[in-house]
Amino acid sequence: MNDDNDLQIINPPNTLRSKVGTGGPGAVDLKTLERAEAVIAEMADDYLKWAEDDLVKLEEAFASLAAGSGDAKANIDRVYHICHDMKGQGGSFGYTLMTAIGTLLCRYLEKLEAAGPEDHEVVRLHLDAMKLVIAQRMTGDGGQAGDALLVGLQQVAEKCGKD
Repeated sequence: MNDDNDLQIINPPNTLRSKVGTGGPGAVDLKTLERAEAVIAEMADDYLKWAEDDLVKLEEAFASLAAGSGDAKANIDRVYHICHDMKGQGGSFGYTLMTAIGTLLCRYLEKLEAAGPEDHEVVRLHLDAMKLVIAQRMTGDGGQAGDALLVGLQQVAEKCGKD
């Protein structure tokens, strides 16, 4: 984070072609690369179903955390791991805003040993933001709405003193 509290989002290129070498020993040939990119493109439709399923799991994990049932750190870790998986998938399928929200939430959760009502509210806001991204099919960075959403989430986390 910058000293002036501006949110900086870095969106690296997300194409296989830019990640592998072509030509030379051990390189991937272009036809193989094109087939792999086509498979990923076909899986993009499946991503929304996976994300919706993961959001259900995240809701269940959050419910345990908010209810205070069981081990607090284990509940935090469960929310963290589901969120971590979701943020990794988001960028792969063109939902970089989902990745950015997941990153913010993971950073917040990493600092928690226990969670109180204020923490529950922070997690709830991130979860609602993730639901919004999927429901509205907000691909890419979400434009101005995505920027505003991220700034708001960051401010809430900072207000609660965890980020």
